[in-house]
Amino acid sequence: MQHPSGTSRSSPLRPLPNLIFASRWLQLPLYLGLIAAQAVYVVHFLLELWHLVEAAAGSQSALQQLISSIGYKPTSQLTALNETIIMLVVLALIDVVMISNLLIMVIVGGYETFVSRMNLEGHPDQPEWLSHVNASVLKVKLATAIIGISSIHLLKTFINADNYSEKVLVAQTVIHITFLLSAMAIAATDRLMAPAPHHNAEAL
Repeated sequence: MQHPSGTSRSSPLRPLPNLIFASRWLQLPLYLGLIAAQAVYVVHFLLELWHLVEAAAGSQSALQQLISSIGYKPTSQLTALNETIIMLVVLALIDVVMISNLLIMVIVGGYETFVSRMNLEGHPDQPEWLSHVNASVLKVKLATAIIGISSIHLLKTFINADNYSEKVLVAQTVIHITFLLSAMAIAATDRLMAPAPHHNAEAL
């Protein structure tokens, strides 16, 4: 049936298909929960940053909290920040930021893909990747983000390698390589399954 304006107007769904389609809104509490988790990460980031500033100012209690939170085990009693502690704390802060970025991709991309359109076209703050996001693109982006997070964790482990056994170091390296191979496999599979571009049948 054609709408008077020339566009087709879809007929209303029958009750059962309408109920099934409306069930997508059950995911809404999940995304709201991820927003709450994002808020917890923000609080954690600010606390760690505050402890770093306090430790730089000479606070021994803040220094001990940092040492405990990063799992650093110095061979002697520390009374001031050293380069290793600063680097581990900064990497931990970067880790929080990357996980937060991952949450944003899941919340915004997942809601846009599986729940409802946000109608952000033309908005100055619309993420560039959101304009062409779909389930396949979202999977690749999430896999890439996980590799970045794994890289930060692996770097933290190697910097603090004296406090880990060789078994742990090897295991984390193998896990990181597994994430990398998995992301490559996902990207290759999506590329193979992507529809071939349509070529113009007429000779130019």
